Amino acid sequence: MLCTGRLGGFGARAVALRPGRAGRGSLGAGIRARRVSTSWSPVGAAFNVKPQGSRWDLFGERRGLFGVPELSAPEGFHIAQEKALKKTELLVERACSTPPGPQTVLIFDELSDSLCRVADLADFVKIAHPEPAFREAAEEACRSIGTMVEKLNTNVELYQSLQKLLTDKKLVDSLDPETRRVAELFMFDFEISGIHLDKEKRKRAVDLNVKILDLSSTFLMGTNFPNKIEKHLLPEHIHRNFISAGDHIIIDGLHAEAPDDLVREAAYKIFLYPNAGQLKCLEELLSSRDLLAKLVGYSTFSHRALQGTIAKNPETVMQFLEKLSDKLSERTLKDFEMIREMKMKLNPRNSEVMPWDPPYYSGVIRAERYNIEPSLYCPFFSLGACMEGLNILLNRLLGISLYAEQPAKGEVWSEDVRKLAVVHESEGLLGYIYCDFFQRADKPHQDCHFTIRGGRLKEDGDYQLPVVVLMLNLPRSSKSSPTLLTPGMMENLFHEMGHAMHSMLGRTRYQHVTGTRCPTDFAEVPSILMEYFANDYRVVNQFARHYQTGQPLPKNMVSRLCESKKVCAAADMQLQVFYATLDQIYHGKHPLRNSTTDILKETQEKFYGLPYVPNTAWQLRFSHLVGYGAKYYSYLMSRAVACMVWKECFLQDPFNRAAGERYRREMLAHGGGREPMLMVEGMLQKCPSVDDFVSALISDLDLDFETFLMDSE
Repeated sequence: MLCTGRLGGFGARAVALRPGRAGRGSLGAGIRARRVSTSWSPVGAAFNVKPQGSRWDLFGERRGLFGVPELSAPEGFHIAQEKALKKTELLVERACSTPPGPQTVLIFDELSDSLCRVADLADFVKIAHPEPAFREAAEEACRSIGTMVEKLNTNVELYQSLQKLLTDKKLVDSLDPETRRVAELFMFDFEISGIHLDKEKRKRAVDLNVKILDLSSTFLMGTNFPNKIEKHLLPEHIHRNFISAGDHIIIDGLHAEAPDDLVREAAYKIFLYPNAGQLKCLEELLSSRDLLAKLVGYSTFSHRALQGTIAKNPETVMQFLEKLSDKLSERTLKDFEMIREMKMKLNPRNSEVMPWDPPYYSGVIRAERYNIEPSLYCPFFSLGACMEGLNILLNRLLGISLYAEQPAKGEVWSEDVRKLAVVHESEGLLGYIYCDFFQRADKPHQDCHFTIRGGRLKEDGDYQLPVVVLMLNLPRSSKSSPTLLTPGMMENLFHEMGHAMHSMLGRTRYQHVTGTRCPTDFAEVPSILMEYFANDYRVVNQFARHYQTGQPLPKNMVSRLCESKKVCAAADMQLQVFYATLDQIYHGKHPLRNSTTDILKETQEKFYGLPYVPNTAWQLRFSHLVGYGAKYYSYLMSRAVACMVWKECFLQDPFNRAAGERYRREMLAHGGGREPMLMVEGMLQKCPSVDDFVSALISDLDLDFETFLMDSE
């Protein structure tokens, strides 16, 4: 998952939902390898042994988190933020006194970089560092940088220095496409803050932005808040499935995988019971977003949010969702009928399919049709083997190798974090990936990619190397075995590495558009594409070996796994269409024609097909409304693009180096510095239509092409 927030007009930040050039350092594992039956390269070995802790660097200098000298202690955040704020003031003066031209954009980008290098790092540390003092110092740094951003977004003189450039046609025409796009993105972000309005309206825009931030934070917290019910209101035999607290039962989730129908029904009805405060918060959030959009010149919040995306506007999004829904409808009905039959088989008294049924019964059908018990697969997917598989794939496709590098003392926040140097066969060191892969207390339970430092071309001609973190929640190794991944964990690892490669290979001049700092409906394309590689036997066969015997994973096991994913896949996709449509309606024309719950009921019945359950309000748990407001469709559209790229460029040969180089050149290299549709067009050698996107998603529901290839060999 790539989670991004926006730092005003000055750069995108990765937040869970994403220091001069670092030296090359020593490449190599630097870690004693445990005896295993299979031979690993350095990167594989580094992930199949336990780290040896600080004994490797007892007398070394303490360098600070990510090699930033100030961050050897929590107090260093204050020093780092003060340095950034002082530099910001100097750069603002330079921007306002420099004659309009390309130099204006460079100064703006350096301004963005100086703030993001503290804010991005602090955003990660405040949620991931195990020590409270570091988390609190990082939180304070975020607030301090946020305050500066608010000032910059209302600095009229700064805005006018950019406006002078963009209103001079001769100057604009002289800019190269990337510089022009970055200048326009900075201007777009300025105007979102209402800086182009008169003083009174500008104040309203600032106040609305602050209100939206507060409401977003409150709503997000409320999406996970448990509900409780008096014990006597629930049948006694299901009490043990929930948390007890005195006379009450606490329901903290949907319990979607529980085998007992009554447990799932109770969890659904109680967890989704409407909370008046959360309902009011959502209504105010949607209304405030609409007011802000109208204030800065857009007819709806959705029109504002979709500027610069692949879709471009909400009309295209709705066309995409409606056409996809039409094509899915028959398949979805068949899936629901299959679920109904399984439910009737297991529970003849009540076979009506309800919204709490599909996740559980589709799992039962998968288990019955295909023997895909995760424990059968895990021994073939040791973490070291999977990392070696990624290394092989990236090397053959892009000429890239991953090397484990021993971090300096104080550079990482937990001793089990691994540092990877990403090295190209002819270009040398491209950047660093810190792998925070293992479970620990108080660590957020999510798989995601964080940008810590964006790449950019510096004034001295050197390139500022990108630094990212990949966060997973994998089990630790045991005395008897290395860390073993389920197929789902392996696929997630490949997905997140897709984001990391976007960051490593996005060789943009400006950090404002580095790597994953691009429109949301394009940002997930590289990561979803990696899922296709992870499910191709020709790729899996390069690395999947039993950690004890060295035996390769049999072909038919990969085939079964791929086919099992098609079970009820249409119904799953239909559910995503429903969520995306709901998101569009909520961020469309205001005032809304009905309450958010009535709109949920209508949309669910039209775009999903299962009945709405009275006295529930699923929208109050829809956390993506905060980070992906008006953009929830992005996952479906990114999947459509990734599917087309896979089938047209890599299906015949997943190791095709020429296709890999084209992929880098046309899609990864530009980050957000080029219109996303131009990048897609460059890769596919055609401009895809909405119908093409829909056809790609529908074809993905059919029998895997990979399976046909396997069966024909």
